[in-house]
Amino acid sequence: MSPFFRIFKDSTIHRIPPPQFHPTSDDPTAAVRSKDVVIDRETGVSVRIFAPRHQDPPRKLPLVVYIHGGAFCVGSASNPVYHNLLASIVEKANVIAVSVDYRLAPESPLPIAFDDSWAAFQWTAAHANGKGPEPWLNDHADFRRVFIGGDSAGGNIANDVAVRAGVQGFPGVEIVGIFLMHPFFGGKDEDKLYKFICPTSSGRDDDPRLFPAVDPRIRQMAGRRVIFFVAEKDFLKDRAKAYYEGLKKSEWPGEVEIMETEGEGHCFYLFDLSTEKAVAIMDRLVAFLKSS
Repeated sequence: MSPFFRIFKDSTIHRIPPPQFHPTSDDPTAAVRSKDVVIDRETGVSVRIFAPRHQDPPRKLPLVVYIHGGAFCVGSASNPVYHNLLASIVEKANVIAVSVDYRLAPESPLPIAFDDSWAAFQWTAAHANGKGPEPWLNDHADFRRVFIGGDSAGGNIANDVAVRAGVQGFPGVEIVGIFLMHPFFGGKDEDKLYKFICPTSSGRDDDPRLFPAVDPRIRQMAGRRVIFFVAEKDFLKDRAKAYYEGLKKSEWPGEVEIMETEGEGHCFYLFDLSTEKAVAIMDRLVAFLKSS
């Protein structure tokens, strides 16, 4: 399953990119503070919370719930590329962010990553009354301005969370927008990796998670706006554009927009946020988050 992992005959799994870890920091002088919180001790699911420097006077800030990519089988909220991305979003957009650390396939086959992310969203939403277990969310998050987003596989999961949130509804929580960065969706041909890590799926676009436009619940999806980010040379671009068109034609009543970056491949911006094209993506995302 290159470039993600190898499975040996004795069922040992070896991840090809070795795990990397960026520490948290609660330095009050830093532009962005961060902390890790275990939300379910039975499953081990956790979140990494990011908040901007203490503000005087204190005020409530928009909340971003972010779900990382990595083909459902690599990556984490503590990976340096995701830590740096979320810290940059928080600093530039002046938001508080919850980055979800779901369990990875294939040890935890799908739909576990979807359910872990849904559990993390429910845990986060439980702070809307100001009486949740995490003070940073009670004190700083404005639950009337919530955004859900993710990249690659995380974009797919984020979309699923938005659908489930719209169907269930949460008193005191208003999901304003959804942002999908180079998201993974399905096509006409079987996606062999997805089929392997989710044996119950067809691996094609008749699976509502792989092509949510066919999901009868799509009309209830939370959020007023969705923005798609795609890249010209990304092998997933056409699938993302197909869902973009499908969502526009669906019964979902919100607004849909798209930004395409020319000459670049899948999630290129993650590896250097300072390039001109990466800055353009971040600027568009920050504007989206500030438009609530």
